[in-house]
Amino acid sequence: MYSLNVSLPSSVTRLAGRLARELPRAQARPRGEHTLVVKRLGGGDHAAYARLEARARDVVRGTAPFEVRVTGVDCFETAETGPSPVVYLAVESPPLRALHERCCGAFDPVAGMEGPEYVPHVTIARGGDPAAARRLVERDIDPVTWTVEELVFFDAERGQPVSRVSLPA
Repeated sequence: MYSLNVSLPSSVTRLAGRLARELPRAQARPRGEHTLVVKRLGGGDHAAYARLEARARDVVRGTAPFEVRVTGVDCFETAETGPSPVVYLAVESPPLRALHERCCGAFDPVAGMEGPEYVPHVTIARGGDPAAARRLVERDIDPVTWTVEELVFFDAERGQPVSRVSLPA
């Protein structure tokens, strides 16, 4: 599965890693694998990826840099896929939501996860003790704000970026 993601600053990935240590029985995201998905694009071989990327670049054309803010810790008690609960950094950004909506116009939304159900977030950890997850959700954190100046095309199967697009696109 390929996706279009927001580039994360190290302050966000460090925060996620630090908070994951408070969920010892959960599966934490490994260093370097934290993501903030704008939109899942689809799967396929290299030729399919090239077509997906070209379509996505058309959708993001004209997108100016925009602000994103991590505001707290939250949780999906029941994940759409994989182990539950999913503890995450909550993200607020009207321009990010608008970009997601534009992308949903070009790529079918994934049921239960995209379109109206889209919740911008950075996963901290999955599974483990629900009580520990609830305690972490109650924790106050200092907000982290940054300007998104780059989007990343990500290959989830290989767990790595494929290419990037600078903003304004």
